[in-house]
Amino acid sequence: MRANETHISALAPLILQLWPDNSPAKAEEIAREYVCGKEKAAFYKEADGKIAGLAMCGLRHDYVEGCDTSPVGYLEGIVVDDAYKGRGIAKALCRECEEWAKKLGCSEFASDCELENTASLAFHLAIGFEEENRIICFRKSI
Repeated sequence: MRANETHISALAPLILQLWPDNSPAKAEEIAREYVCGKEKAAFYKEADGKIAGLAMCGLRHDYVEGCDTSPVGYLEGIVVDDAYKGRGIAKALCRECEEWAKKLGCSEFASDCELENTASLAFHLAIGFEEENRIICFRKSI
């Protein structure tokens, strides 16, 4: 189901599981960005009366690695509570994001993960993504 403003506080704990370096307030801010933001969406699945999984997606108009079109639907974050993993929730959430992007005219859907996140890599490959590239990004203060 697509999340709306009434779901923001319930989405925040899953955002903290996905990106634990954030504060609870920042997690709610991220949830609000995807629930209310232009060209963004958040989808959730319930199990046992609670939100068990969350996917956040958006449209990217800049270059997306391996893609030939613009905009591209982009899976910005996906998480399933540990108690509900292995039930196909993440795959179903990703499918909802893909359908959302298709309705907005996208013919490509993309995502990314950190090089060391082998669980995310395996998930992406298992649901039909193809690996396009591997990079290491650098920065320095000047």
